[in-house]
Amino acid sequence: MLDRVKEIYQEIEHYEIQSKEQLEQFRLRYIGRKGVVTELFEQLKQVPPENRRAVGQELNSVKDFAQQRFKDSSTSLENSFAEEVKAPVDLSLPVLPNLYGAQHPLNIVRQQIISIFGRIGFSVADGPEIETDWYNFGALNFPDNHPARDMQDTFFVEKKSEGAPADLLLRTHTSNVQIRLMEHQKYNTAFQPIRAIMPGRVYRNEAISARAHCMFHQVEGLYVDKNVGFKDLKDTLYHFVKEMFAKDVKIRFRPSYFPFTEPSAEIDISCQICHGKGCNICKYSGWVEIAGSGMVDPNVLINCGVDPEEYTGYAFGMGVERITQLRYGVNDLRLYTENDVRFLREFQGA
Repeated sequence: MLDRVKEIYQEIEHYEIQSKEQLEQFRLRYIGRKGVVTELFEQLKQVPPENRRAVGQELNSVKDFAQQRFKDSSTSLENSFAEEVKAPVDLSLPVLPNLYGAQHPLNIVRQQIISIFGRIGFSVADGPEIETDWYNFGALNFPDNHPARDMQDTFFVEKKSEGAPADLLLRTHTSNVQIRLMEHQKYNTAFQPIRAIMPGRVYRNEAISARAHCMFHQVEGLYVDKNVGFKDLKDTLYHFVKEMFAKDVKIRFRPSYFPFTEPSAEIDISCQICHGKGCNICKYSGWVEIAGSGMVDPNVLINCGVDPEEYTGYAFGMGVERITQLRYGVNDLRLYTENDVRFLREFQGA
């Protein structure tokens, strides 16, 4: 045992420490919790009692020596680094090349969506993310305490108290911008047709998983004018899907329910990740929902001061994360917000 202790002492004395990496290796090998010195202390119980004191003293000496060597080497490395920093800069050296970053995939797809709809006459509108109950629910035909509100469970910033004007909440969709656009028509001498999309962040109280998140991005669209029909809605969305994905993507309209549109439809496309074979994203059905849509409910038009006997319109909404998933084969929504540089670098060429 004493021979082993002396051998370790010699190793510590002659161990080369020229860098921080070597210093860390030294620490792990000799003074770490699983280091050589710790192992020797554990073996001390196997030494005969009459020799245990002498061996223990030698072990303590080795331990103190290892700790002092680590401390001295650490101080020496820090001092040498400080001297390098103080050294004059050689201005004749070539300039280091710039390392360019990459756009976030959600921003890339958001701009593509804006571009596609912009080419067919849609402008871009924006609105507040902290909204009142009226603009987020009431004006969109969500009655108080109606079960339809449970579909968009949200985060309330301030609950209405006696004498207060309204609840304040984080918007669950960008439909609040649609209401504000239509309300603005009250102040115009003549109704101006509305054709706009509304990109932005929205919030819902949902469990975070590969398919859902409590914060995500939406792009909604609204077109209100005379003689707007469901065929106009279908043609617009067919055009978008073909431009965003590919000409051979299959599309289907599935009847659905939304309080603010009637009739309403979900838009599904063939899964672009498994190509119809079935995966966790399409729930092994081969189809993925990308948007909800429908004709604007007359009650919504009335709430905004628009005459439903003279004007009609359609609306749609889609999640940017879902479109990005299908566009680039991303199989987990959580990757967008984890800030993993390895994931983000994959989009440098996009």
